[in-house]
Amino acid sequence: MRKRITLSLGLALLTTAMPAHAQPASPATSPEPALGDPMPDRILTLANGVTVDADIAYSTISGYRPIILDLYRPARQGKPLPLVIYIHGGGWANGHTRQSGAFSDFTAVLADLSARGYVVASLEYRLSKEAPFPAAIDDVRTAIRYLRANAARFGLDGSHVAVWGGSAGGQLAALAALQCGSAPSGDDKSNAGQSDCVQAGVGWYGVYDFATMPQAIAGAENAYLDCVKPDCPADRIKAASPAAHVDAKDPPMLLIHGTDDKVVPADQSRQLAAALKAAGVPVTLEIINGVGHSWIGADAAATRDASLRALDLTFRFFDTQLKGDK
Repeated sequence: MRKRITLSLGLALLTTAMPAHAQPASPATSPEPALGDPMPDRILTLANGVTVDADIAYSTISGYRPIILDLYRPARQGKPLPLVIYIHGGGWANGHTRQSGAFSDFTAVLADLSARGYVVASLEYRLSKEAPFPAAIDDVRTAIRYLRANAARFGLDGSHVAVWGGSAGGQLAALAALQCGSAPSGDDKSNAGQSDCVQAGVGWYGVYDFATMPQAIAGAENAYLDCVKPDCPADRIKAASPAAHVDAKDPPMLLIHGTDDKVVPADQSRQLAAALKAAGVPVTLEIINGVGHSWIGADAAATRDASLRALDLTFRFFDTQLKGDK
């Protein structure tokens, strides 16, 4: 009997709260399927007043998720600012726009760079299990064109652009810097009138010549190249290797590597630096003693020191190449 009374009381309350004549909300409709994203832009404010436009879709290719970037801008921006594009690592199979090496909050690092007077974009790209080479570099080039096409909207100077990446992102950054200027060849050919060339490049512990890489990351390489080394086609190995595209027209480069890197040997950076130097391209090579991949050292202090050293060299390189600071 108590259950029946309780149920009757609940129904009475529900009837009182929702009158019989009440109608559900009437959302707007369109005459065709609505495929846009009505969610308001997500703009966050970080330290020093730097704002971040999060998850901007810069490329939409049928059959794939939208490819996104985060855009960092300083608080006061009276004129167009140089653009730095960061490309994350992760063996071409993992990673995201907000992580790098041992930095516990890489968004703060990117915000600090922006506060120095830069627009900073941190990119996603299609990973190797989604689409193998050349999808990722196609995405990077699409992002460069997209950002240049929206220079006025984002307050950036499209004539002063640098790319920067670590590990797999280092390979992509170097390839973007050293091979550019062709008509778009990927799935997304938007903004074809914009250049995908840049004025400076930075690589942290990147793979620069797949032909000379040992088998330390064979699984990651095979998935990325969509073939099994050493039986990969020679033209595919060459196409993916930044060192194979060096010529005198290349922009200045900064290459940083650790002596104890067991994932990607420091000889990869030495080899690319030698090729750039032989071609007459300005290049700075910094080998940090006693640390490995991701600047990981023997202890927390060594890791921190190497991480901060690499960051300081990188920021000063951008100031010199994009602002003309001495």
